[in-house]
Amino acid sequence: MIIERTIAPYVVLADDSLLHALQKISGNAARMVLAVSDSGVLEGLMTDGDFRRWIVDTPDADLQQPVATVMNIHYLSAAVDDEPAQIARHFSHKHAFVPLLDAHGRLEAIAFDQADQLRIGDRVITRTGPAFVIAEIGNNHNGSLALARQLVDLAADAGADCAKFQMRDLSSLYGNAAIDDDAEDLGSQYVLDLLRRFQLQPEEYLEVFDHCRARGILPLCTPWDLPSLAFLERHGLAGYKVASADLTNHELLRAIARTRKPMLVSTGMATEADIAISVRLLQSLGANFALMHCNSAYPAPFKDINLSYLARMQQMGRGVVGYSGHERGINVAIAAVALGARVIEKHFTLDTAMEGNDHKVSLLPHEFKSMVEGIRQIEQAMGQRQSRRITQGELMNREVLGKSLAARVAIKAGQLIRDDMIEVRAPGKGLAPNRRAELVGRRARRDLAAGKLFFPSDLEDGSLTHSDYAFRRPFGVPVRPHDFAAMGARGNFTLVEFHLSYKDLELTPERFLKGSHAQQLVVHAPELFAGDHLLDLCTADDTYREQSIREMQRVIDVTRSFKPFFPKTPRPLIITNMGGFSLNGFISADERTAGYARLRDSLARLDREGVEIIAQTMPPFPWHFGGQRFHNLFVSAEDIVSFCTAEGMRICLDVSHSKLACNWARTSFEQFVRDVAPFTVHLHVADAKGVDGEGLQIGDGEIDFLALGRLLSGSAPSASFIPEVWQGHKDEGRGFWTALERLEHMEF
Repeated sequence: MIIERTIAPYVVLADDSLLHALQKISGNAARMVLAVSDSGVLEGLMTDGDFRRWIVDTPDADLQQPVATVMNIHYLSAAVDDEPAQIARHFSHKHAFVPLLDAHGRLEAIAFDQADQLRIGDRVITRTGPAFVIAEIGNNHNGSLALARQLVDLAADAGADCAKFQMRDLSSLYGNAAIDDDAEDLGSQYVLDLLRRFQLQPEEYLEVFDHCRARGILPLCTPWDLPSLAFLERHGLAGYKVASADLTNHELLRAIARTRKPMLVSTGMATEADIAISVRLLQSLGANFALMHCNSAYPAPFKDINLSYLARMQQMGRGVVGYSGHERGINVAIAAVALGARVIEKHFTLDTAMEGNDHKVSLLPHEFKSMVEGIRQIEQAMGQRQSRRITQGELMNREVLGKSLAARVAIKAGQLIRDDMIEVRAPGKGLAPNRRAELVGRRARRDLAAGKLFFPSDLEDGSLTHSDYAFRRPFGVPVRPHDFAAMGARGNFTLVEFHLSYKDLELTPERFLKGSHAQQLVVHAPELFAGDHLLDLCTADDTYREQSIREMQRVIDVTRSFKPFFPKTPRPLIITNMGGFSLNGFISADERTAGYARLRDSLARLDREGVEIIAQTMPPFPWHFGGQRFHNLFVSAEDIVSFCTAEGMRICLDVSHSKLACNWARTSFEQFVRDVAPFTVHLHVADAKGVDGEGLQIGDGEIDFLALGRLLSGSAPSASFIPEVWQGHKDEGRGFWTALERLEHMEF
């Protein structure tokens, strides 16, 4: 059992809307809310199950109705002053939590049956969430406040969530030996000498705690005795760490439990019986704690660490577990995260050669940073236990490397398809080979020349149809030179956007353009050029940038050669990914500034007569031909607005890219669109999901296109658009037609 006194995530007013309550339910691990009056008196509760039952029985449900409409007023509660053992008796399979009330019925706390989360300050640590990483400074400041502050700065820069210290009242711990240690053995004498020389003064602890908060990381401390605990409790620490040496110190455990603060409890030097006894004590006290697996040798041999014990420890504690490491290096701590540890503690120092026992098992700042990066990578890689799905990068590679079913011979519409009419060919853009049996025996929906691919639509009834579309703004479809004639004639398009490959730059326009065309001309520059050269007009590599400038000039020249065939286009737009990608991580703000400066120079060196180059907004994790990179420029609204204002540049707002950027940065997509709309002349429209799920079909992701359409109607009413659904051109453009049909109803 745990008793949670930070109750705001679980509380709503009884007259709050159901929508507000659902948002709270979605945000807390308990999947419920408690409804109180204005004075804090508990009036009822609502679980997600209560809501589901209500909405099934309420056809005309209105989420603006008050919580009181749905809440259950028959609830079980206990007094906040009841003994933990008495509260625990209320738990059953139907009651996983118990509201704790004062004498006037006001909600004061909530008791939970299991410690499936640990709240320290404003950080909630769960079994499935990101790890809470502690830089254990301990006494590695060697008694210097200046060094302690420097270590906090370095820990924050290295990505630590918390900086932890240790506090001892030597007279309480050691009695007379704290003054006269002549009779102590060598080990105790050595430790006492270090502690006497390397303690901070009480007021210095408070200064360094405040410095932690100023740097945005949580200060914690290990009290080694009751006087130290009393001092720390007077000064408002969010939680406490219990050293391995005090796991069996039940007096100290009881005292910390009485504070009702969360506890991180190390288990080094303890037997399983020791751990079990302390766990039972803490549970009986209603303590909110996490067990920390630990081997208290300095340094600990790898063979003695036994990370597999984390699973056993999780069963014993029935909650979050962590790992406190004293071994060399960073690999064990990273592996602990993969095995379920959600709190990681490693000693932290400026110099491993400094005096003191902890320095030699401590990580240097660059090592700690590498450990944090490894932990975050492992957290992303762990994923979820669910059916395997193909990732975006795999889909791209499946298209290029996979196989499809194709017509071995010419097949007429209506003809019965036999097995001997089918063959397997690359690439994998069409119907997968494992669906061959579904194709055999069907009537062909369309004429297929020998070698043409089958698509999933060939397994459907009916025919592919296209119609005129109604939009408030100029619109069109993406085309390649080879399919312009077929694609461009299938709708009432006011523009076409040529998506060029580097090989297309070698074509003469007369190969695919005849006569004059009424549509506006837009060109999308290639990203990849011969020799695996990804266009980058921002790179610090001068030789690479020179080649990018030359390639970009070729695109401009080719666009000019297209223009006579589109006489109603006064100045064609050229959409460009300007560059600014990196392979192993995002670059710094100063590096971004330098990248934009190099871009200005690159643009100034181009002959742009008769064309307008517009930058495409970019996602944080772009897919470049089946592999993922990091992107740095034209990702944030602030950068885009700053550059466009200074340079008089307009942009192509790729709504899918920018939604991903907002998801990653946890910022408002609506505000992003409002900020960049004044600079938007063209739109790429597709759905998006997560941080790298780009180019999805309209309605298959997270974008509210009705709201987006209304917003753009007011803020960028004349901007043109194309649907840029990934692989939308396949199957005679089926993905594009579907997107346009769905967008017609979205006020675009």
